[in-house]
Amino acid sequence: MMTHQVVLIRGDGIGPEITAAVVRILEAAGAKLEWIERRAGLAALEHGDEVLPADTITAIREHKVALKGPCTTPVGDGFQSVNVQLRKTLHFYAAVRPVRNLAGVHTRFDDVDIVVVRENTEGLYSGVENEITPGVVTSMKVATEKGCLRISKWAFDYATVRKRKKITVFHKANIMKLTDGLFLKCAEAVSKDYSDIQYDTAIIDAACMRLVQDPTQFDVLLLENLYGDVISDLCAGFVGGLGVVPGANFGDDGATFEAVHGSAPDIAGQNIANPLALLMSAVMMLNYFAETMDDADSHRVAERIKKAYDKALTDGQKTRDLGGQLSTDAFADAIIERL
Repeated sequence: MMTHQVVLIRGDGIGPEITAAVVRILEAAGAKLEWIERRAGLAALEHGDEVLPADTITAIREHKVALKGPCTTPVGDGFQSVNVQLRKTLHFYAAVRPVRNLAGVHTRFDDVDIVVVRENTEGLYSGVENEITPGVVTSMKVATEKGCLRISKWAFDYATVRKRKKITVFHKANIMKLTDGLFLKCAEAVSKDYSDIQYDTAIIDAACMRLVQDPTQFDVLLLENLYGDVISDLCAGFVGGLGVVPGANFGDDGATFEAVHGSAPDIAGQNIANPLALLMSAVMMLNYFAETMDDADSHRVAERIKKAYDKALTDGQKTRDLGGQLSTDAFADAIIERL
C-alpha cells in the first residue's frame, strides 16, 4: 500500500481539535499517510513566525498536498487571509465545493447534488485597493483571459471525469461587461470542445432566486472569485451548513484540502466542534490520491470512512450543531466504531 506525505496545518481556534479527531479517524481507517506538520495563521504568529511562514509554503510545494484546518482572518484590518495568500502564492486557482445532502442531516431540500467551481486568484479578491482621496476608496476587479480560460477548462475537465451533465456560469456581464464579459466569453469558447456537457448561463441575482426555489435544477456551477465565495456558502445552507461541506483548492501541481468554515474561537477548547467538514475534505484528499496516483487503496479507505460517517449520522450520532449531543472526540469515536 502506497504511503503519501501530506503537509498538515492544524490551524487555530477549533482547528487543532477537529484536526486531531480527523487524524485519529484516518489512522483507524488504515490510511497510509505521513504527516509533515507546519503552521499558518494565528498559530504561526504565536510562535514568532509570519502569518504564512516560508517553510509552510516550501513544504506544500515539495509534497504537493496539504490538509488544513481553519485559520482566523481579521475583519476590516490586520493581516490578509491565509487562505487567499496560499491560493495566490501556490497558484491553486480552482476551488471546488461539493454540496450534497447527507443521510441523517435533515434539511428543507432533498436530492441536492451541486458542485461549485470557483476561480480562486482573480476578481475583487486580487486585493488591489486604493484610497483615492480621504473618504474615497476603490477596489479593482481583475480578470485575465489566461485565468478565465484556465478555470473554464478545469471545470469542464472535472465535469467530464465526474460524469456531470451540465455547467452553469453565474455572471453579471449585463453590468460588468468587460470583466464578467471576459469570463463569460472564455467559458463559452471552452464549452464548444465538450459536446457531452450542457452549457448554460444565468445572471447571478436571478440565479440566486432560482437556487433557493429549487437547487436540484443545477449541477456544476462555474463562477468568478467573489460570486463563488458567496454562492458556495449559500449552497452549503441547503444541506445543513458549512459543518457538513468539504472543500479543496487545486492547481496544476498540487492541492490543499480544508474545512471551509471559520475557526470559531468562541468555542475553541471546549471539545464541541464538528470535525465532519475537515473529515470530508480528507476523504476528497484520499480520492485525489486514488485518481492522480492510481492508488486503489486510498479509494477503499475513503469509501470506508464515508460509509462510517453516513451510518453514524443515520444512527443519530451527531455533534450539537446538527442537533445531537456528542463532543468532538465522541463523534470521532462513533465513526471509528462503524468503520
